[in-house]
Amino acid sequence: MIHITIKKKDNKYHYIKVEGHAEYAEPGFDIVCASVSCICITTINALISIDEGCVVYTEDDGYLEIGIMKHDPVIDKLVVNMLDLLESLAKDYQEYIKISR
Repeated sequence: MIHITIKKKDNKYHYIKVEGHAEYAEPGFDIVCASVSCICITTINALISIDEGCVVYTEDDGYLEIGIMKHDPVIDKLVVNMLDLLESLAKDYQEYIKISR
């Protein structure tokens, strides 16, 4: 199962941790893991393209930790969009993704 932990500070998202594997299918064929990875990495790349210092992250197999270091309307919208997409995916694949706030 993929566990996603989301934390807010001063009413803004500042920390997201994604860990585990969905085990929806065999490695290399797992559309749930691929979707979570794609959503997160695409958002990180977009954030970095706006401001390299707005996000820090660490990734490893089955682990991604994201720190949001700066806030502005565009950065915050991208983060909220990422979380909305993950929430939607978690609704469709409840037995494979759990989100904690």
